[in-house]
Amino acid sequence: MIQIFLNTYEVFLQAAFLTFKLTLTSLLLGSIIGLVFAFFRISSSKWLNALASIYIGIIRGTPLIVQIAILYFGIASIITLSQFWAGALALAVHNGAYIAEVFRGSIQSVDRGQMEAGRSLGMSYAQTMKEIILPQAFKRSIPPLGNQFIIGLKDSSLVAYVGMAELWGSGLSEAAANYRQLETYIVIGLYYLVMVLFISFILRKVESRLDVDSVPKERFIKKENVQAL
Repeated sequence: MIQIFLNTYEVFLQAAFLTFKLTLTSLLLGSIIGLVFAFFRISSSKWLNALASIYIGIIRGTPLIVQIAILYFGIASIITLSQFWAGALALAVHNGAYIAEVFRGSIQSVDRGQMEAGRSLGMSYAQTMKEIILPQAFKRSIPPLGNQFIIGLKDSSLVAYVGMAELWGSGLSEAAANYRQLETYIVIGLYYLVMVLFISFILRKVESRLDVDSVPKERFIKKENVQAL
């Protein structure tokens, strides 16, 4: 196994970087999609709510590999995209459905008095949401978002089956060439493990920082609530 690591580390490091880049891009796009559909889900509009429910229901009810194949080849048939961007968009659509539910739950977990206090101070709905509700909701969403980010990293391996040579795709090619599948797959697993541990470390730091920095802000908001009431 050590010999395989030494023989493949240059290729696998490049592939790991591509995997990390693909994951980061798809999660950033997925977060934007998720936030939009989270607002649709809590909207008073029945049409927007129904649209979000259908999207989330389809994504959560079908296998990811099927979604990647449909979106990958569907996107390629409409516009010309590189493998990277086609794969990133397919993963973003998938992750967006789960992130939408994370954001929806976080927004709805904020006490309604926060919205009422903001409106009583003369702030619009959008201003109250931006200045009061979303900062608190974002902090509360960090743990479930972290889990989804880790799942997104591991799920990115499925784009190998539509021809992308990221970490798992490179591992499959190497295993087919050296006929040492077990050792090669263990090495690949270690690369994924290191990336997951790195993401977990960053998320813990972010969560810890937000816990410290958000306390004064939340107290200030509560003070405003008292004054407003």
